[in-house]
Amino acid sequence: MLPSSLSYLQTLPPIPNSATPNPRRSPLPPEHVSTEGIRRRTLRIACAGRGWKAARPASDDYHATLKALNSKGRFPRKSLGQHYMLNSEINDQLVSAAGVGEGDVVLEIGPGTGSLTNVLLNSGAFVLAVEKDKHMATLVSERFSSTGKLKVLTEDIVKCHVRSHISSLFESIVEMDPETKKAKVVANIPFNISTDVIKLLLPMGDIFSEVVLLLQDETALRLVESSLRTSEYRPINIFVNFYSDPEYKFKVPRTNFFPQPNVDAAVVSFKLKQPTEYPEVSSRKSFFSLVNSAFNEKRKMLRKSLQHICTSLEIEEALRSISLLPTSRPEELTLDDFVKLHNLIVKE
Repeated sequence: MLPSSLSYLQTLPPIPNSATPNPRRSPLPPEHVSTEGIRRRTLRIACAGRGWKAARPASDDYHATLKALNSKGRFPRKSLGQHYMLNSEINDQLVSAAGVGEGDVVLEIGPGTGSLTNVLLNSGAFVLAVEKDKHMATLVSERFSSTGKLKVLTEDIVKCHVRSHISSLFESIVEMDPETKKAKVVANIPFNISTDVIKLLLPMGDIFSEVVLLLQDETALRLVESSLRTSEYRPINIFVNFYSDPEYKFKVPRTNFFPQPNVDAAVVSFKLKQPTEYPEVSSRKSFFSLVNSAFNEKRKMLRKSLQHICTSLEIEEALRSISLLPTSRPEELTLDDFVKLHNLIVKE
């Protein structure tokens, strides 16, 4: 456990003045940060209540992370995909990318030692943190026990009733109107659950306005920039664009994590669409079933892979009616094309 007395009483070490990062350029790893023009920052005492700001303890660097883990006799677990952020500036940029401000409600997934949690609380947010590792859940709960603005759930996010927990949190915040206010998601998630988390959260545009995730760089690029007629164009691209407007924010070198993964990471923002903004389909279930069927046999033409829905002749006629060749394959269709095709051949 990190002693709260140390967190509140010690003076922060010098930190560098940093310019606003170029979204396409990698932030400098800790060992390359210049010490020129350094400034000192003092701490404020944290008090719970309206207008409360969290105290800013020393940066969660390599030594602070090891100290926190050792306090619970823990080490990063590969089975849980645990890679801890060592650069507090990356956390600052992550929170900035989400535009987190005073009074916001934020869902954090896998808080670990609480390095990102600290920045979120310092921004004035109410945080609901979901942590599968019970030891890390205890650690982060104890670290911020005095704030009154953090709730920690020891659950697997993939199995968590997110909507219910967020609604309960909204109801518990007296000064907040749940009818007009929406939450945000800001998280450094294990790479191995990225797809599951995206599929869980993106359809929740009625309760979340934005989802900002730190993902594997290759995954981030594939989700945001995959082009038609490429091997990287997959059903997940249709899903992401159906429910959101994704944007690649910035790259995060692997040297910023402990233990260091084999790949770089990147931050992606998903601006969630409102349910009224979703493409018009008679059934979302049947729509995504059609998309998955089409890509399951990617090398086949749609008139072959979708024969379980209607005849090849009907599929060809539908493709022609939306200005596509009757020999079209799934990687040649945009989201709008799939919507039109679905509405023409699927009979509810």
